[in-house]
Amino acid sequence: MKKSILIIATVALSILNINATNEKTISNTSTESKEITKNNIAQVFEWKIETTKETYSGTSLSLKQAKNMMTLSSSGEIVTAKEIKSFFVLKSEVNAKRNYFWEVETATGTAKGYSSTEDYAHKMIQLVASGDAIVSKIIISQPQQ
Repeated sequence: MKKSILIIATVALSILNINATNEKTISNTSTESKEITKNNIAQVFEWKIETTKETYSGTSLSLKQAKNMMTLSSSGEIVTAKEIKSFFVLKSEVNAKRNYFWEVETATGTAKGYSSTEDYAHKMIQLVASGDAIVSKIIISQPQQ
């Protein structure tokens, strides 16, 4: 009798312990779809300037703004190197955290950009390279900062 009570108690505690250690997660079932067209694409300029004292970098929404930021950040210092790169992103993702870098090369040129999902990266490549034969394409996942 004592053994059967001990076995039942052990089984009951084991079941309670198993349930106590399992985390219950609620999955997000909502999906968001955005139409990707040329009107929904923005160009973002990534700038970097090196001086004898320090290196400054950032992003701007226009080339003029990028040049102004470079001038402001390096005023009074000797400039050793300048660089401005442009990237294509969805307008809805301009201020969002981006974590997929994509680059496509066609027979007529190259384009680069960031997307928040791998699916959007593929769609951006198809849109930018529409009508051209794709020579190479790259999609790299980058950690969000």
